[in-house]
Amino acid sequence: MKETHIRMTRGPIAREMLEFAAPLFLGNLFQQLYNSADALIVGRMLGYDALAAVSGTGTLVYLVISLFVGIGAGSGVLVSRYFGAEDEEKLSLAIHTNVVFSLLSGALMTVFGVLFAPTVLRWMGTPEDIMGQASTYIRIYFGGSLGLVLYNGLRGIMQAVGDGKNPLKYLIFSSVLNIVLDIFFIGVFHTGVGGAALATIIAQFVSGLLCLRRLLTTKEAYRIEPRKLAIDWSMMRLIVRYGLPSGIQNSVIAIANVVVQSNINAFGTLAVAGCGAYSKIEGFVFLPINSLVIALSTFVGQNLGAQEYERAKKGARFGVLCSILTAETVGVLVYFISPFLIGLFTNEPEAIRFGIQKARICAPFFFLLAASHGFAAVLRGAGKAVVPMVSMLSFWCVVRVTFLHFMVPLYPSINTVNWVYPLTWALSAVFLAIYYAKADWLHTFEREQHGKSLFSGHHT
Repeated sequence: MKETHIRMTRGPIAREMLEFAAPLFLGNLFQQLYNSADALIVGRMLGYDALAAVSGTGTLVYLVISLFVGIGAGSGVLVSRYFGAEDEEKLSLAIHTNVVFSLLSGALMTVFGVLFAPTVLRWMGTPEDIMGQASTYIRIYFGGSLGLVLYNGLRGIMQAVGDGKNPLKYLIFSSVLNIVLDIFFIGVFHTGVGGAALATIIAQFVSGLLCLRRLLTTKEAYRIEPRKLAIDWSMMRLIVRYGLPSGIQNSVIAIANVVVQSNINAFGTLAVAGCGAYSKIEGFVFLPINSLVIALSTFVGQNLGAQEYERAKKGARFGVLCSILTAETVGVLVYFISPFLIGLFTNEPEAIRFGIQKARICAPFFFLLAASHGFAAVLRGAGKAVVPMVSMLSFWCVVRVTFLHFMVPLYPSINTVNWVYPLTWALSAVFLAIYYAKADWLHTFEREQHGKSLFSGHHT
């Protein structure tokens, strides 16, 4: 079988990182189609109220999945490092433990989402005229949580060993399937927003099963063997050690974003529709940065695992700078063409106006968001996930919620809500930049390897 992974411990740094990021970008592009096809098709075929119902559930979806996906990211750090160190025994333990954890997480998410998500939508102040559609969409969506978690867990394993091409192929196929099913269910069977949710979960299961088939049949050291599917508790402790900070960070930030969404909901259905459309656009235009950040974290993890410390340092500088420049380029573009982009989702002038307002406040500051993610990716790749967690919790949660609590009553405008994003991006970017520059993160890792190795563990 042809080797599809990329070992980034040799060769030109820029080429290796960008070569790895390119299929990630295409993969993330089609992943975003999952999140946006429903909104785009629903907005055009069912109207702005249905668009608001689908878009308004996004923060709740992220709230539920963020903890499990964050913890799963801890296995990605370990997988990339064991792969770089060519430690096949611990690589296998990390992979099989992660798969079992993903299956259990998907089951828990299904139960929670189906039973409690509509109640949380009410707590968020979802406008009553879209509550019924939003509840229908969210319950069906969470009914397919297993496919979502399975795909993301298996894709994370494949990306950690440098295989971005196969997940990309599977995602292209399932994304096209999602769009076809959206049109089929909504346009032919007139199933409304429930059909959009059903199309998404079917496509998610297809992509997850294709990844599983690949990992079951590969001859590489990272293959999945059913007889080995069990939780190794020593490895699980390491996964939690590296992933729990990200999981807690993601969950608490998601709670803060639920508070933000509640403030948007207070301005009515048109505001929910317009701001929701902008959020889908932001998800698309930030894809190159997300791809670079994943490549950067994997690059750092592989090279530290291989004890290529100077190479890891050079790659970190390149990855962060490239992310910042790319983000600001797309930010300027979004600023000027936002009326056209928002108009793709809805013809309602007032909804478009809300979306443009948010775009022209947030887009010029994309470089700050990229800096925060870039520095955080380097630190996570080095095993220092607590520092990004503290930064994000402090600024993207505490400051964000506090700002809204005091400022919205004083200045009751949707723009007051919109400004909370650039403000908190700036604070986290400055904090992480100072830590990155002052802290001896690289040599701390090097000293750990000469003392208590991350690979020693307590496995039996």
